[in-house]
Amino acid sequence: MLRIWPVLFIVVPLVELYLIIEVGSVIGALWTVLLVVLTAVIGVSLLRIQGFNTLNRARQNMEMGTLPAMEMMEGMVLAVGGALLITPGFITDTLGFLCLIPATRRAMIRYLMQRSSIHGQGFYSHGTTHYSPGHRDHGHNDHGHHKGRTIEGEFHRDD
Repeated sequence: MLRIWPVLFIVVPLVELYLIIEVGSVIGALWTVLLVVLTAVIGVSLLRIQGFNTLNRARQNMEMGTLPAMEMMEGMVLAVGGALLITPGFITDTLGFLCLIPATRRAMIRYLMQRSSIHGQGFYSHGTTHYSPGHRDHGHNDHGHHKGRTIEGEFHRDD
C-alpha cells in the first residue's frame, strides 16, 4: 500500500491537469477556473455544516456516556474531504464531495475498518490479546478476525 502513494502524487495531479485543460478547451479557461473555485467554495461550506453536525452528534454521545467512535472517524474523513475540496481539480473535488455525503462517508469508514490491520488482524487477534480462562470468544470468526461484537473478558498486556 505504501508503494502506491508516490504514484498517486504523480498520476493524480497529471490527470487533474489534463481534465482541467480538456474542460477549459470546451467551456473556456475563465469558466473552468470559476468552476474549480466554485466547487471549492461550495465544498468548504458543506464541509463546515457536516463538521458541526458530526461534532454535535459526538457531543450527544459523550453526554450519554458512549464513546463517539464513528463521529471521530467521520471527523477524519471530513478532514481528508476538506483537503481534497481545496485542491484544484475535478477528481479531487468529486472524492471530496463523496466524503461529505453521510452515507458514502460511513461506507468508506466501514470499508477502511474491515481492511485495517488494527481491526482485522493485530488488535483483535488471539496472539496479542489474552482472555480469561474458560472465556468463549463469540466475537471472532474461524480465522480470528473480529465480527463487530463486543467481547467480554480480561486483558493482560505482556511486555
